[in-house]
Formats: sequence, structure tokens, C-alpha cells
Amino acid sequence: MSTTIENEVARLLLQINAIKLSPQNPFTWASGLRAPVYSDNRLIASYPARRRTVVDGFVQKAAAFQPFDVVAGIATGGIPYGAWLADRLDLPFIYVRSKAKEHGRQNLVEGELPAGARVLVIEDLVSTGGSSLAAVQGIRAAGGEVVGVLAIFTYALEQATEAFRNANCPVDTLTHYPALLEAALQANYIQPADVQTLQQWRDNPGQWSAKQAD
Repeated sequence: MSTTIENEVARLLLQINAIKLSPQNPFTWASGLRAPVYSDNRLIASYPARRRTVVDGFVQKAAAFQPFDVVAGIATGGIPYGAWLADRLDLPFIYVRSKAKEHGRQNLVEGELPAGARVLVIEDLVSTGGSSLAAVQGIRAAGGEVVGVLAIFTYALEQATEAFRNANCPVDTLTHYPALLEAALQANYIQPADVQTLQQWRDNPGQWSAKQAD
């Protein structure tokens, strides 16, 4: 069973359609991958009460990464949550671009990052882990020490778990795919017969996607 915070955040993501499950009519991601789930956690910012729940969750989960000196948000989804968390913790905030600017100072990391500062990185979603770990590498290259990545939601793919392990970077999330399925069942958002399909996708997203094209 999921913990209270995992269940609460999973339920709010479903309630505001920040995450949608559609095992019978899969979504097509920007990568071209077909999937029975789609996430747009940017929607949370439009709901003040839900937004507070998420930031409260970040405050609670961030305690496990202490001590750290700076909070970093990953562009673009992690920026508002990182800024709100930094404000709550009374800490400096920086953010990491997806790529360095092509003009001016050509920064990848925006804001003041003292050499050796311990940084907690905030992300809205972890899928394969690629964008999160690119930001981690950017902070490390700029002289920061990353204590870990904290995100709202993860699909809990083995590819991501392995990527974070190889990068020697701790990661945690407010909720995750198994908790989402549990909350969706409780709310009758999905039926028991759907669970196997949804679990099969997570076990092998590429293979599952390929079968949808057959």
C-alpha cells in the first residue's frame, strides 16, 4: 500500500486531469511512443489548494536530503515548484535550462551557485531520467554538489532507476505509477481488468508501444 502522501498526491493528479489513464485508447507522446498514460503536472499550478499540497509534500520529502544550501528547478516544469520550495525553506533558488543560452553569458544554470554548494534539484516528472540527469550534470559542471533529485511523479521505469543509479544521484518522488494505479482503482477511474494492461506498459514501454502499431 502507498503512504498517505503518495496516495493524496496521486488522487489530486487524477482529480485535475494532470495525469490521464487510457488503456484502451493510448496517447502518443512527443517521442512517438504510444502509452496508456499521459502526464501534464503543470496543471497543478492552476489549483491553489492542490499546489499547496504538492509544496507541503516537497517540504516533507526534502528533509531526507538535508543539509543542502540551494534549491534548483529544472526548466520548465520544475521551476515554479523549486521556487516555492526555496521560499518555504528560506533558501536561494536557481534554475537549469534545457540548453545553454546562445547569447549573453550563455548560461545553462541561472542564478547564483557558489562553488561547492549542496543543491537539491526539483523536477515535475521523471520518465526515463534523461532530462533530470542532464540538469544534474549541468549543476555539477558549474561547481555544485547535487544531493539528489525530488520530483512530483515518476512512471517508475527500470530505465530511470538504472540511470540514476549509474549517475550516483539519489532520487525520490511525491508519488509514483504504482500508487497512481492504486488510487485510480479506489476512485473507479479504471477497472480491475485495466490494471494488467497498465502494468505491462510499465514493464516494457517500447514493446508495448510497438504492439499498438500492429
